[in-house]
Amino acid sequence: MAENFRSVPTYRGPVQACIFDWAGTVCDAGVFAPVLTFQQLFEQEGVPITSEEVRKPMGVHKRLHIQAICNLPQVTERWTEKHGSPPTPEDAERIYSKSLEATLDLLPANSKMITGVVDTMNKLRSDYGVKIGSSTGYTSEIMARLKVQASAEGYTPDSYVTSDEVKEGRPTPSMIYLNMIRLNVYPAQAVVKVDDTTGGIEAGIHAGCWTVGIAKTGNYVGMTESEMESADPKELEAKVAKARQILYKAGAHFVIDTTNDLPAIIDLINQRLALGIKP
Repeated sequence: MAENFRSVPTYRGPVQACIFDWAGTVCDAGVFAPVLTFQQLFEQEGVPITSEEVRKPMGVHKRLHIQAICNLPQVTERWTEKHGSPPTPEDAERIYSKSLEATLDLLPANSKMITGVVDTMNKLRSDYGVKIGSSTGYTSEIMARLKVQASAEGYTPDSYVTSDEVKEGRPTPSMIYLNMIRLNVYPAQAVVKVDDTTGGIEAGIHAGCWTVGIAKTGNYVGMTESEMESADPKELEAKVAKARQILYKAGAHFVIDTTNDLPAIIDLINQRLALGIKP
């Protein structure tokens, strides 16, 4: 009878690493740097776009993001009215070629750390022994600027992975896997992916990680911290509830308002891991 069974290793240890997105998750509440960048770029083409149009494909590589905006029916229609024909892949590539300089211009004023996040990162390291990784749709040139600004505010991840370091970024798990290699962390269920976009959540699911969506400070609410403080509470809660629904629908195991709520979720995940439960 015993020959009908086999022993399979079961991980029962704690969370070893959390891999965080940047805009909307740890900095830039409301995710304004990418939105303002793309609005500026399309304005230069004579085709204004709304923040809602920019936010729909948020979370993928910026090249794919621009192409996705061009493919939106209403944007295609306005582009055709302006230029006489629909936008081509070459048009999208030309816009992308300008995106680095535009992003670097707008980044400093729109990348302030979200209140409390630095303290939360310190708590994750000191109380839970967690390593901190990062993944982003930003390129390495942009991250070179962003990580200096973040470090000055007290946030320095143990690993940085940008979209241009892998063949394809979110929603593939490539950036998560590269973080795991650099952090020397395994198995995947010992890793938590924290992101405010569906693409980031999907990447975590594909990687086999636990996934935590960030609703309130993220892309789908789209408000700065000061705007949230002065907003009508009922209207704000309605927006946050909608964001939660979007993230849960994408497959998030947990959805919280801000990254500052994460330690309590790590406790819950550690309880599950101790029982041998996988994501």
